[in-house]
Order: sequence, then structure tokens, then C-alpha cells
Amino acid sequence: MADAHLLESRVGSEEILKGHFLHVFRDTVRLPDGKHATREYVIHPGAVMVVAQLDDGRVVLERQYRYPVQSVMLEFPAGKLDPGEASLACAQRELLEETGYTARQWARAGVLHPVISYSTEFIDIWFARGLTLGERKLDAGEFLDVFTATPTELLDWCGNGRVTDAKTLTGVLWLQNVLSGAWALDWQAATPQ
Repeated sequence: MADAHLLESRVGSEEILKGHFLHVFRDTVRLPDGKHATREYVIHPGAVMVVAQLDDGRVVLERQYRYPVQSVMLEFPAGKLDPGEASLACAQRELLEETGYTARQWARAGVLHPVISYSTEFIDIWFARGLTLGERKLDAGEFLDVFTATPTELLDWCGNGRVTDAKTLTGVLWLQNVLSGAWALDWQAATPQ
């Protein structure tokens, strides 16, 4: 195996926290040189992010207070997977709940791992188009503003530091490349919810 000289193997594991949302472990691992080290990490259920495009080219964004960084962040709509939930179903649910939009077409762009040093979290990146606005269905305790911006405005906000959220920055990379024709998407009709 080409990567065998880089692999670590678990020799022990200790549960640190089992919360409502996150599960934290401290593992002892054997390094490639045979020595031992400690790895602390968070088990995360996974999530989705939606790059939702209006017919006029604008994208749907949110402003939401994020407690850990004590700041209102500009983000693409996103949310965590429920147990057993398919990624597309989660993307459709989150877009409707948070923004009120439904989409006629969907395309899975890829996946990102936002914090590989201490979490198993992955975020599936979805694009949505053919949007229809309806009524939002926010979760209890969820507060956010929905707004739209042109891709150029959003790119400028990334460049000047107004957007610092990793998933949104990755979404903008995808958006730029899709709009330029460099990266293609495989669009599919929406599945009934």
C-alpha cells in the first residue's frame, strides 16, 4: 500500500463526552515509527450545504449568529444530517426550513471535510436551481436572516474577509468554477419530499 508509511493505528480509546450533538474521544495511536501519541477528535453526523441559484443568477445566503465564534456569519444554507437521512433529502429539507425555497433541480457537487485535524465532519455540497419561494419552517431556537447576492458580491465579501465560514468559501470556489464552465454538474429533477 502506497500510504502505509503514513498510517496511524488505534491502540486504545476513551470516551470524553457524549453530548446531544457531538461525541468526543481521546485515542492512543501507534505512529508509523512505532511510538505512541494521543488524538482527540469529535464524531459528527455529517451535514449538507446548498448553493441555491435564483433564475437571475443571485444566490441565496443567510446571516446567522454562531455562538462559538461570537459573531453573525454570512453563510450558504446548511444543516446536519438526521440519523438515516439521505444527503439529498437533507439538502431539500434544510433549504425549505431555513429559507422557504424549494428547487426543481439538484446537483451534488462534492464533499468537503472542514476540520480534518479534530473531527469526522463531512459536508456534502449541493447546488439547487429552479427555485420557488414558500414559507420557512425554522427549527425551534433557530434565528437567521435570508438574503440574496450576486456571485460577484459574494466573491468580493470572501476577498475582503466579510465571509470567513469554511463551507461557504468552499461553496464559492465551486460556484466560480461552475459559472466559468470549468466544472460541470450533473443535474437531476427534485425528488418528492
